[in-house]
Amino acid sequence: MGNQICTTREDVMKVVKEKNVSFIQFWFTDVLGMLKSFAITPNELEMGMSEGMGFDGSSIEGFARIEESDMVAMPDPTTFRMLPWRPNDRPVARMFCDIVKPDQTPYEGDPRYVLKKLLQKIKEKGYTFNVGPELEYFYFKSKTELEPLDEGGYFDSRPLDMAADLRRETIFALQEMGIDVEYSHHEVAPSQHEIDLRYDEALSMSDKTMTYRIVVKEIARQQGCYATFMPKPIFGINGSGMHVHQSLFQGERNLFFDENDQYHLSKMAKRYIAGIMKHAREIIVVTNQWVNSYKRMVPGYEAPVYISWARHNRSAMIRVPMYKPGKESATRIEFRAPDPACNPYLAFAVMLAAGLEGIENEYQIPEPIEEDIYKMSEKEKKKKRIQTLPGNLYEAILEVEKSKLVKKALGEHIFNKFLQNKKIEWDNYRTHVSRYEIEKYMPIM
Repeated sequence: MGNQICTTREDVMKVVKEKNVSFIQFWFTDVLGMLKSFAITPNELEMGMSEGMGFDGSSIEGFARIEESDMVAMPDPTTFRMLPWRPNDRPVARMFCDIVKPDQTPYEGDPRYVLKKLLQKIKEKGYTFNVGPELEYFYFKSKTELEPLDEGGYFDSRPLDMAADLRRETIFALQEMGIDVEYSHHEVAPSQHEIDLRYDEALSMSDKTMTYRIVVKEIARQQGCYATFMPKPIFGINGSGMHVHQSLFQGERNLFFDENDQYHLSKMAKRYIAGIMKHAREIIVVTNQWVNSYKRMVPGYEAPVYISWARHNRSAMIRVPMYKPGKESATRIEFRAPDPACNPYLAFAVMLAAGLEGIENEYQIPEPIEEDIYKMSEKEKKKKRIQTLPGNLYEAILEVEKSKLVKKALGEHIFNKFLQNKKIEWDNYRTHVSRYEIEKYMPIM
């Protein structure tokens, strides 16, 4: 179908007319990162681009109360893209939106605004925040049957990797939408896969992450199967993570790089790492927001549990990849705790906020730990002062409740709405009687 890059309202109007676009979808997310959309016709586009389109914010999770429910979606013309899975004869396009109040001021409940506000803060210093997330996911026969499509393992090829064609079609669709893909492969667990996107500026990458999840699911649906980003869908095998590579640039200069340092890390990079480590227990509920998230984060399944950093050790929470040691553009840190079911706008925001806190307050980084922490005794871990991440959603809620950093980063509105939602989720979970309990206790009680 082809996608033309638009930068202005006029560009969008021109492409819509030339390509005879039938509908334009306005995309945005709720506080939990669920994609919301509504479609308008080309006849409404000129007004929609200049004035925005109104909607009822009280019906969106974490948005407004009923008495202040009027919201306006203002499309960002730079995000205009054709949807490659819609027919060429009646094409459909989409744009991401910023949510504003009727007076056109930014709405504090918009996750995209939260990230934009923080990025503006570092832009004033000349910094750019680059991120490259690696989202893992599973393919199943359907959303009700956890039957895998293949029995492949890490980097397996055919005949074990029977979903290679699905990944290929997904990559083609992503590329049609202007999203650069670095590589893709089969992951560790049966029917678990990964497509890695080329790093980009954080706001653009948040939009791309939302698009990526939709594209993966849509291509799977078209092929008669189901894709899920649920962190831990199957007991006893690896869950799905979202390792986030990140760095700060100033123009073309990578501020995390120092050729004279033994790790090729600048003081800024080390303080950034120290910031994420110090505030990891506070921010984890944003990067791992579901009850199910913490079922992935248990020893023995590659997900990080311990707050530490390393160069080679994959049991560490933060790793400094050594694929191209000494190359400035490749120097970055990798935060391995997040999972792919988070809200990327909020997740990238709290990571950046924690890192900046480390830079601004000159936090000192501990020594890297290259030994396998899973095999250490409790005494050894205590001696090295290795803390653990929260073990469940409730523990994570208790940590974030007292966090000044997260409250400041998210803003009071989203902080309170998010916390309220997570408490409801935990209450529903802890009072739910599971199949496990029925099968285990009914026969003996």
